[in-house]
Amino acid sequence: MNYRQKLNNLIEKNDGLVLTKELKEKNIPREYLSIFLEEDKLERIKRGVYTTPATFIDEMYIIQQKNTRLIYSHETALYLHDLSDRDPLEYTATVPYGYHNPYLKDENIKVHTVKKELHLFGVMEKETIYGRKIKVYNKERTICDILKDRNNMDISTVNEAVRKYLTGKDKDIHLLLDYGDKLKISSVLRKYLEMFV
Repeated sequence: MNYRQKLNNLIEKNDGLVLTKELKEKNIPREYLSIFLEEDKLERIKRGVYTTPATFIDEMYIIQQKNTRLIYSHETALYLHDLSDRDPLEYTATVPYGYHNPYLKDENIKVHTVKKELHLFGVMEKETIYGRKIKVYNKERTICDILKDRNNMDISTVNEAVRKYLTGKDKDIHLLLDYGDKLKISSVLRKYLEMFV
């Protein structure tokens, strides 16, 4: 299979999106990217990110692909889990302490940091509105995160999220309490549970 076909296959597999790091992984010379750009088969969206002209730009997916240790959290996770009706003005995500990616500053994103041992705690996959998989904290971890950061958030957003979580069908109170212990917010969590139960 020639490089042109390999690149076409990669574009098709990724629903019209190509990252330069994938070219390296597939051993496709970067000059083929230039050829596809000249032929108007691809357009450059931002550094290292290319799409076909007909492809919708999946910003959440692209940000996470360029910042692989980033996990969507807080307000963004609330929105992804339907625990908030507010479309986030900026994405919110969590990275482990010490993580540094110079391109993260260029994104429209609010970044939280957490101890490395807690970083992957409660991670799951969700799909963006374009059907691509991204990493996000589960509902229980998200509730704990917003309660921990409640003084820096709109209190009505926090209250609405907790109420929606507790009245929803898809909840695991035992897991929520376990996460509360591990994230050291048990007393706050119990107060909120008493308020809404």
